[in-house]
Amino acid sequence: MTEKTPRDSDDSQPAVRKRRRISPLTRRILAINVAALLVPIAGLLYLGPYRDGLIESELDSLRLQAETFAGAIGEGAIEITPTGHQLINLPIARQIIWRLSAPGTIRSRLFAPDGTLIADSRYLMGRQFEVLVQALDDPPWVLQAISNAIKTISNLMPEWRTLDRYVEKLDQNAENFVEVRYALSGEATGYVRVSRSDQLLLSVAVPIQRYRHVLGALMVSKNDTAIEAAMQDVRVTVFAVFAAALVLTTMLSLYLAGTLARPILRLATAAERVRRGLGRGVDEIPDFTARNDEIGDLSGVLREMTSALDQRMDAIERFAADVSHEIKNPLTSLRSAVETAARVTDPEQQKKLMTIIQEDVQRLDRLITDISNASRLDAELSRAESEVVDIAGMLGALTEIYATQEGHIPVVVDVVGEPPFDVTAMEDRLVQVFRNLIQNAISFSPAGGTVKLNLSRRGEFVEIDVLDDGPGLPEGKLQAVFDRFYSERPEGEKFGTHSGLGLSISKQIIEAHGGEIRAENRYATDGAIRGARFVILLPIAQD
Repeated sequence: MTEKTPRDSDDSQPAVRKRRRISPLTRRILAINVAALLVPIAGLLYLGPYRDGLIESELDSLRLQAETFAGAIGEGAIEITPTGHQLINLPIARQIIWRLSAPGTIRSRLFAPDGTLIADSRYLMGRQFEVLVQALDDPPWVLQAISNAIKTISNLMPEWRTLDRYVEKLDQNAENFVEVRYALSGEATGYVRVSRSDQLLLSVAVPIQRYRHVLGALMVSKNDTAIEAAMQDVRVTVFAVFAAALVLTTMLSLYLAGTLARPILRLATAAERVRRGLGRGVDEIPDFTARNDEIGDLSGVLREMTSALDQRMDAIERFAADVSHEIKNPLTSLRSAVETAARVTDPEQQKKLMTIIQEDVQRLDRLITDISNASRLDAELSRAESEVVDIAGMLGALTEIYATQEGHIPVVVDVVGEPPFDVTAMEDRLVQVFRNLIQNAISFSPAGGTVKLNLSRRGEFVEIDVLDDGPGLPEGKLQAVFDRFYSERPEGEKFGTHSGLGLSISKQIIEAHGGEIRAENRYATDGAIRGARFVILLPIAQD
């Protein structure tokens, strides 16, 4: 039975995200823009007020024509009987109606005072002579298909009013037409109906009068061919504008989506490569900071995050190498002492070897403890809550602690300037820093020396100087003293009593608080080194 190694495991890494042909962001942008474009287009296709205006215009034109026809009949087709009655001369009236009506366009019907239909321009000299209208050839099928599609969509639009259905009857009279009944009562009226083929039928009925005596009614009607043609022209124009706008909107949407989706996809792909360990370095993240927008900000933040991650990884690798090196030394000494102790029979020699073994074990224990504290420091600094700390009070309490210890170098505080000396920090960590610096200063100060703590304000910072009267720092090592495991101890001090992490941890704590720490030497007037100075700058707490 074979054991599955971590490399063979399928669950250790999430699956690589699949590349999409069209990103969801592109689809959303395109859908929103097209939907916004469809709203005004739907309103334009409705065209209800525009069609109503055309209908009113056609009715006015029909009324004018009907009044002209009625006037011609009243003047030329009225005869007076011997008894003095006025009658419509039917043959003459038919001739007038036929001549004035445009065949196939306008239909004129003449009704007697009793409502009987007595003349109809659709028929010539009776019903057997019906006028035939020959339709023109159909337009090209593409235009016809587009026109039919537009008309179908337009017909789906709801009507704001309900029209009566027109049914052609063989025996027609005034009872079939509301407008004719009004005209026989002396009032000109227009009316709109809809045919079985869903065409609009417009009609106007006017009275035929002579000396204010109503002798009949003339109804003039026509279909909506002209109206529909005008509406269709508008719809085709709207459709053409919509098609052009749709193409332009689609292109602009794809461009907009490209300027958003493609950079984000590139950033996501690069971040995925970094996460999977396929690339290292800030150069793996595309640089879009020149865009001066949110994507540029995202690119900059990802690059900064990647740079910080690389620095952290490098620091971890260096830390691991330093730890390995530092632990290897006492382990080597411990191994040598143990192997030698197994061969030595002299009790004095064995005692010395056991002392060495104990010291190496203590050194290992101290190293491991300091390394553990240093490795946990980052996490603790990120989780701990800061508070306002009075540096003057804290330094005063530290000096009192050292003053109670007999035999120690005296520690004094010199405060320059007016308080407050407040900073926003984690007090226990700052105490750790100053205790470490004071302890170092004490260990390097000669007998009779003094450790001084100078406290002052410099602009927006609180400055704390830790001074000793020791031999100072080696030239060229002012920065190296803050490196991990660097140790420069006084002469005569027992080897291995310090891990070399104190100043490195102190620098890490100060920088985590937004401050700065540096080391320098103090010089006498003759140019000789008279001690070391550690300078700490911490931002003043904001109100």
